[in-house]
Amino acid sequence: MRPKEIILKAFEGGKPERIPVALFGAGMWSIKGFGSSFQELSKDAPRMSEMLVKMSDKLLCDIVYAGSGYNNFHAAALGKSGMKFREMGAPDLETHFVEKEEDLQGLDISGIDSNEVINTVKKALKETKARIGDEYVVTMTAWGPFTLGARFVGEEQTMKAIFKKPAFVEKVVDFATDLLIHLYEPLVSDGTLDVITLSDPTASGDLISRKQFEKFALPYLKKFNDWAKSRNVHTLVHICGNTTDRLDLYPASGASCISLDHKTDIGKAKEALHGKMCFAGNVDPVKIMLQGSVQDVEDACRSVIRTAGTDGGFVLMPGCDIPPTVPYENIQKFVQVAREWKL
Repeated sequence: MRPKEIILKAFEGGKPERIPVALFGAGMWSIKGFGSSFQELSKDAPRMSEMLVKMSDKLLCDIVYAGSGYNNFHAAALGKSGMKFREMGAPDLETHFVEKEEDLQGLDISGIDSNEVINTVKKALKETKARIGDEYVVTMTAWGPFTLGARFVGEEQTMKAIFKKPAFVEKVVDFATDLLIHLYEPLVSDGTLDVITLSDPTASGDLISRKQFEKFALPYLKKFNDWAKSRNVHTLVHICGNTTDRLDLYPASGASCISLDHKTDIGKAKEALHGKMCFAGNVDPVKIMLQGSVQDVEDACRSVIRTAGTDGGFVLMPGCDIPPTVPYENIQKFVQVAREWKL
């Protein structure tokens, strides 16, 4: 089986011939390893695609992510905030721009259609898909609805508004969901994407309670994922933090696969999710992948696989995106353990 077939079988709850394996995003690591920068690649689709292809050959992960690290441009494209590039790390919004419901009315979702950086990512995605899309899953990443909405408002202000202006938060997140559907619609319609990737870190178990997740994040993940499913497209969703207390809610999100933080109990994840949806995780990206030895990585991978991954419907991943300075030999071992683990 090709890597793409292995991943898709796991997403569908099946048991492929080996453990599926992928990093999550890995934009910072890949761009650094390629010897480039977010700013340089942001206007050069062929070079961005070359980076994705070259790093896929080096990493040998089953999923290749276009747009990893460029997530904030989907908010900036609305024309109310500039962007700032960093010497190392993903570019960020210069300012937040939604304070009240009326501010949403002045935002034009179609602004993302003409944004230069977003279009660069889309072109790189299509070129990469044409080159290696038969071998690997080639996806494009974006913030999830709750996180994207919080980017408009500001994370601290969003947390306050959950208590003081809940209806406002719901409208913001619903608007963010519509923006995401608009972003992905042309890439789904033309057959470029068969897997969409969302990262919703502000919906973290370390930031909002189970009850708040049910009210402000879950319905909008479901709205997006239901749309994707209606177009026969899979979705991979990552949520940060300890979400052990809400594992049973994830199947209702409609996602094909949920990627779990290293803080989440992977044994309980299997109990709650196996047979209901694919799940992925959750090797510690810092303590193990960055700071650990090659043997530490192997031991951690084997422990996670034995606990969660031997019955199918599982993908070995780190518990979040990896730092850009993770040793290459640690990633090699991470991938090797999965590729050599027959099911």
